[in-house]
Amino acid sequence: MDPMRPGLSTPTPATPHRQAPSGAISQDRYWDWLALALLGALLLFVLATFDKHGISNDEPVQHTYGRLLLDFYGSGFTDRHAFDYINLHLYGGLFDMLAAALEPYSPWSVWDLRHLLSALFGLAGIAFASLTARQLAGPRAACLTGLVLGLTGAWTGAMFTHTKDIPFGTAMIAAVFFSTGLLRELPRPSLGNLIGVGVALGCAMGLRVGGLFALFYLGTGVILVLWSHSRSVSDALLLVSQCLPRLLLAIALAVAVMAFTWPWSVMGWHNLFDAATRFSHFNFDMKTQLAGTLYPISQLPRTYLSHYLLLRVPELLLLGLVAAALWAVFGLWRSQQPRMPLLRLPIASLPLVPVVLAALFPVLFSLATAPALYNGIRHFSFVLPPLAVLAGLGLDALLTSLKAQRAVLLTATALLLAIGTDNLLLMLRLHPYQYVAYNHLAGGLEGVFRRYELDYWNDGARESAHLLNRLLRDELGSAPAELTVAFCGESVQVNEFLDSRFRVVRDWPSADFFVSATQTGCDKAMNGTLIGQVERDGIPLMVIKDRRELVGPDRLVIDESPGT
Repeated sequence: MDPMRPGLSTPTPATPHRQAPSGAISQDRYWDWLALALLGALLLFVLATFDKHGISNDEPVQHTYGRLLLDFYGSGFTDRHAFDYINLHLYGGLFDMLAAALEPYSPWSVWDLRHLLSALFGLAGIAFASLTARQLAGPRAACLTGLVLGLTGAWTGAMFTHTKDIPFGTAMIAAVFFSTGLLRELPRPSLGNLIGVGVALGCAMGLRVGGLFALFYLGTGVILVLWSHSRSVSDALLLVSQCLPRLLLAIALAVAVMAFTWPWSVMGWHNLFDAATRFSHFNFDMKTQLAGTLYPISQLPRTYLSHYLLLRVPELLLLGLVAAALWAVFGLWRSQQPRMPLLRLPIASLPLVPVVLAALFPVLFSLATAPALYNGIRHFSFVLPPLAVLAGLGLDALLTSLKAQRAVLLTATALLLAIGTDNLLLMLRLHPYQYVAYNHLAGGLEGVFRRYELDYWNDGARESAHLLNRLLRDELGSAPAELTVAFCGESVQVNEFLDSRFRVVRDWPSADFFVSATQTGCDKAMNGTLIGQVERDGIPLMVIKDRRELVGPDRLVIDESPGT
């Protein structure tokens, strides 16, 4: 009997891999414990290092936006300054409101509080990615997915300071997780998955209008599942009538969460459309690097995102994606399971639809539309968790296919361990700036220096300020002084950590010291004697220059168009 015939609600099998024999239960438990241990280690990493990071460029205005949203609610909806503040009304305020609400109770600075919260969102993203892989292919795939994403510097390193991007990515992978579970239960999804989908979708929309992508992934999956189990128009209509009321419940919940965390979105029928169109044509006077060339962000090659993705993700993830592609070609298409007409997809593989779309559709969208981008893959960080899920499934399938060939399996396992160890060592060397990691295809930091984006968020400003403080103490001790500092970035990023004897000035030529990231060559903008730098793998990420002895023309700007 077809489990998806109208009137029946038995779930469709979810796993296109294997049914584990009873003897494999203990092995599955072992992988579950290993996955939990990995998450525990990452939690300890977060707690030990969340206060080591600098303030990102956008954080001051983001946090102000969160405070203004709280004022909106605290005033009984009369204080509407949040919706006139720069262009922040185009973003949801979920994270910023949460950080602002916790600020009065925090024992840490507001910036460290934000970094801790953001990192916890990032950990949740790793957990949801692992859970997605687990429900599709079992505990080993879940563990491998968590490992792959944990070794991805563009996620694990970014999760402290990318307080818009990482929470959004977590909400998106949570929506994918609940969507996959929901597809398995059609036409009568459980209340748990409906609530999960609704809350996750609402949270994603409560961060960025791009959360609409998650609704598209879910809708596509639902259509494909219903189509695959309909033998006639009447069958299809009956299935739709069974599904629709439940799905509308999830959508209503999503709208409610979105309305609370992004009130502007529901203050006009056209606001969502306005936000989406504004971002699709988003542009301002800024340049970004790609393969050694500085491009205005409005004139980027269509391959900008895919180019950066290829170089930014670790080798273990790339290998997993290759294995997943091979599994799809040689496994799914030869499956003897029931298939959909025309598309000929195995029915049991349909819960994979949200994962595949979440991983590939945004990349294809960027290739087709060529949006204005910068900071490498930052704006598309949300594709990393679903890519890690596919990589985890691919590695799991690879190990399963080699199970009967013990020597080959041991060799492949050793190779995977060697690649993973190399990725881990890179993370350790870059600490706490893992987000600037590039793989061996790019030649590491040496291969990308002054050719691709590095410390675009000025994460090294904190370490630079502490270094300048030490230099001052060594030189002047406790003697009073007032020294000026020019900084290539937002003043608060360095001023927050400088000794009180320093004063950050906007008049760069008059400054005693110059601090800058090497990002897009801004460090070349001012003369001075190099007295310190923040470096990793022998590559300077930030520099400190002493300008006190410069006089006359030597104090002037060297390059008036440094690209920032």
